[in-house]
Amino acid sequence: MKQSLKLASALALSVVVLTSAACSRNPDAGTDPTSGDGSGTAAVADCTTPIKTFKLAFNQTEEHPQFQAALWFGEQLLEATDGCYGIEGFANETLGAQAAVLNNVSDGSVDMAYIGGPVMETMNPDTVVFNLPYVFDSKEAQDAVFSDEAVIGDLKHSMEGSKDITVLSLLYSGTRNVYATKAVRSPADMTGMKLRVQQSESQVAMIDNMGGIATPMAQGEVYSALQTGTLDGAENNETVYQSMKHDEVAPFYSYTKHLMIPDYLIMNTTALDGMGDEYKQALLDLVPATTKMANDGFVEYVDESIEISKTAGATFVEDVDTAAFKASVAPLIEQYVTNDVTQALYDAVQEANAAHPAS
Repeated sequence: MKQSLKLASALALSVVVLTSAACSRNPDAGTDPTSGDGSGTAAVADCTTPIKTFKLAFNQTEEHPQFQAALWFGEQLLEATDGCYGIEGFANETLGAQAAVLNNVSDGSVDMAYIGGPVMETMNPDTVVFNLPYVFDSKEAQDAVFSDEAVIGDLKHSMEGSKDITVLSLLYSGTRNVYATKAVRSPADMTGMKLRVQQSESQVAMIDNMGGIATPMAQGEVYSALQTGTLDGAENNETVYQSMKHDEVAPFYSYTKHLMIPDYLIMNTTALDGMGDEYKQALLDLVPATTKMANDGFVEYVDESIEISKTAGATFVEDVDTAAFKASVAPLIEQYVTNDVTQALYDAVQEANAAHPAS
């Protein structure tokens, strides 16, 4: 299936790139859709090529379900806006590592991106709640929280005024586990081990509490660091482990199950508002289906990734003392849930956990 996904990705990307070769509007279409009539509502136009093709940054491969969903998003946006707006995806950190891309979305040099939860903390520290270890008991609990606008609505718009960033959606990105050059079954096994983490304070604290030595690093640098021994291991989901070929240099994948953090689909607020009301709404209307496509595809992608890694010789370690790891990071809740916003988000997560316990 991954080969077919790769082909589909290449074809879809070609379509989007071709449609974005020029950014002009049909001169017979009437008023510029971005200017509207003074009421803030965009005038309808029939564009021969997009007025704007939004650049979307992604730090993983073209086969990833989130990237596939982004390509679909772009195709549907072209259709919904009569060819006036499209999306061009850039995978494999082509536009830079996530920390840089997040700043670029804020300054408008990149229009859209998928950003990992811990990196979002640099823009809004309150997002840390969703990045704490063992905070979600199940995927169903996480889905319930992320689909409830009463819980996350304010958070999604909280960076618009200060950072010029709108959160379009929060996405499922699996369960993160430790992989290394040896099996990890307890905190004692991590003593002295240098493990890559995402570039955030909470993630450093998490690995330190779990017994390891946290080493913040961009995703694209991890393989060579594992290969040369600069790192002893890392922590991520099975899809990254396989697609980034980390299974070749860290053959033990241990189910610590310490994180279920979201990815964020974000957009520069000025770019979004610049579409005008009608086209902006057309984009927003496509977000739920795009998110569902990415989430559903991710579950299947995990299963495929595990089988490929096993075939390559990786060992998946199930007999991990997760209770010991959970106890080791428990102090992080008190350390990071420190204000009314984080407390309300944490309480909402606990309610969802009670309604959707781990199976």
